[in-house]
Amino acid sequence: MRSWRTALAAAGIAAFSFTSASAQDKEITLCWAAWDPANALVELSKDFTTETGIKMKFEFVPWTNFADRFLNELNSGGKLCDLLIGDSQWIGGGATYGHYVKLNDFFEQEGISMDDFLPATVRAYSTWPKGEPNYYALPAMGDALGWVYRKDWFENPDIQAAFKEKTGRDLAPPATWTELKEVAEFFQGREIDGKKVYGVSIFTERGSEGITMGATAALYSWGFKYENTPGKYDMDSAVNSPESVEALEFYKSLYECCVPPGYSDAYMVANLDAYKSGQVAMMMNWFAFWPGLAKDENVGGDKTGFFVNPKQNVEASTLGGQGISVVSYSEKKDLALQYIKWFAKPEVQKKWWSLGGYSCHNSVLNDPDFASTAPFAADFLKAMSGVQDFWQEPIYAELLQAMQKRVHDYVVADKGTAQEALDQLIADWTISFEDDGKL
Repeated sequence: MRSWRTALAAAGIAAFSFTSASAQDKEITLCWAAWDPANALVELSKDFTTETGIKMKFEFVPWTNFADRFLNELNSGGKLCDLLIGDSQWIGGGATYGHYVKLNDFFEQEGISMDDFLPATVRAYSTWPKGEPNYYALPAMGDALGWVYRKDWFENPDIQAAFKEKTGRDLAPPATWTELKEVAEFFQGREIDGKKVYGVSIFTERGSEGITMGATAALYSWGFKYENTPGKYDMDSAVNSPESVEALEFYKSLYECCVPPGYSDAYMVANLDAYKSGQVAMMMNWFAFWPGLAKDENVGGDKTGFFVNPKQNVEASTLGGQGISVVSYSEKKDLALQYIKWFAKPEVQKKWWSLGGYSCHNSVLNDPDFASTAPFAADFLKAMSGVQDFWQEPIYAELLQAMQKRVHDYVVADKGTAQEALDQLIADWTISFEDDGKL
């Protein structure tokens, strides 16, 4: 999950030094977003306090303010957070500007191997430069964009018969974006249980990252790439390829045909509200919300089913999730590192999953019984095998703001064409990378 609005400001690299804490100071603060997984982490961390005697404080901030709050804290060298579960795109800035402690020596000293974690999560949540063995976080919360659908509606015999009559095929969770739109169009404006319903809730939010996360779910499935050659920033014919143009046109068509009225600025919470209130047949959102949704009194249990991001040309999902880092400005880095060591234990990771967190540890994910542990477990594994992420450059926020504008202007504000939007995006990004010395 990511919500970026503030550019990282350059800061001097902090000296790497651990400070011993006196007995009365054996308390550390962990910072994260305020959502269901954070509540699960509070419960899990009670075991850490029992084992070590180190007390835990938590600073949880709503997603709407998450990035502003904690990036400002890092940029100012603040000491509020000893541990920070920051989004994947923060790794570049966290490493470059010295906000995060490099963990290689600690991992080697304590026998913590990154080979024990799902490779996609190590690359996305821990490394900078991407894929290089330089670690600034431990994978903490695996996540990807997925979908839910009203299973009870899909299994209703009358609705099934009507869909079959209209389309000539059986009503089922969509395997492609083409099928998804066909299902969404079928449900749009239909009356179910005396109530008018709509096809789908998708991300359209302009202010932080919402429409980018939603549109890339389609773009990646059409084969979108940020560069022709990784690390070369050669974006022309990649970002604006014919497949990319088609994908963006499709996302706009889905917005125009099949969302609830007034759905021009929707992200995580709005989508959840639309689905829980029975407005829509399908919803895109992050896997992190699925444990809570499965238990929801209105739509949980047998009323909801889950499916991975649909394929079009390729199987791909938009990456969410975070790693846990030790903040370099903390005066209790030694205690924070003890938490990292404890959190990396296989038995802790197993309990983390059972409480509603998304473990990235292979011992959990590769368990033969994993797929049966939750109705969305198998889909989560499939999604994480094909995740793609936004730029993780230190200037990611500037890059994100440009994409938010160009995509929202085209999809929601109906300005110009998809080709023009992507061409303009390349122009925006080219200026940013030139200013950053990359071009």
